Amino acid sequence: MLCHKGSPITSLAIDRSGRYMATGGGDSKVKIFDLRMYKEVHSYNTYGGAPTCLDISQTGVLGIGHGCHTTFWRPEALKTKMKEPYMKHQLSGKGPLESLRFRPFEDVCGIGHTGGVSSVVIPGSGEPNLDSMEHFTNPYMDTKQRREAEVRSLLEKLSPDMIALDPDTVGGIEESNLIQRQQRMRDMAEEADARKAADLEEFKNKKEKKRMRGRSKIAKKLRRRKKNVVDENVMKLKELRDEEKAEKEKQREGGKDGDGEEEETPAALKRFF
Repeated sequence: MLCHKGSPITSLAIDRSGRYMATGGGDSKVKIFDLRMYKEVHSYNTYGGAPTCLDISQTGVLGIGHGCHTTFWRPEALKTKMKEPYMKHQLSGKGPLESLRFRPFEDVCGIGHTGGVSSVVIPGSGEPNLDSMEHFTNPYMDTKQRREAEVRSLLEKLSPDMIALDPDTVGGIEESNLIQRQQRMRDMAEEADARKAADLEEFKNKKEKKRMRGRSKIAKKLRRRKKNVVDENVMKLKELRDEEKAEKEKQREGGKDGDGEEEETPAALKRFF
């Protein structure tokens, strides 16, 4: 950016929102720039020397040190040009001023000069209360919160012109020719019909699987496979079952051929034997 043509930049300050920048040059001017458009908004003239130090407070108060004078402008001075400053302070015989800084959360401004350091009260320059949700004002902010605040501040700096879906489509102008619009609509309808016909043809050619109710389940298939497998343990188990059945049948036949115990047993208890 070419801020001061033909003059060196002696001081620079940016407000906490990152939208406005103030620069002081050797031409005894303080210029205000809008960083979203990189354009100069307006400028202020200084007397007694070129501006050597600049600072913007938390509330947007602009402080300028030039020669042995300090000038303070209201927050509205960044957006629109104002005729008179908010406050003035003179340090006779102590110029040029070397530094000027506002103290956070207090209405105090510190001024460094050849005679030392002076402090002046600037009402309304500091935030009255600590708001932990504001950008970089929470003293207990961790690394994650600081990273999220940086991303949020960068997104707020983006101009609306940079946020667009498709530069060729968004903001375009519709053709005024009626024939071109009708032809485009016909082409779109033909594409939709061709796509629908292709989907219908694919659905017809797709073979439907034969499904048998209950017999095609995986569990039943595995059970049928196990029945066909010949295993030694299975054969032994079958032999033992056959032997038990044969013994039970022998016992039943022997009980029938007994010496009359069954006749002595009451009829109500016969079902338990």
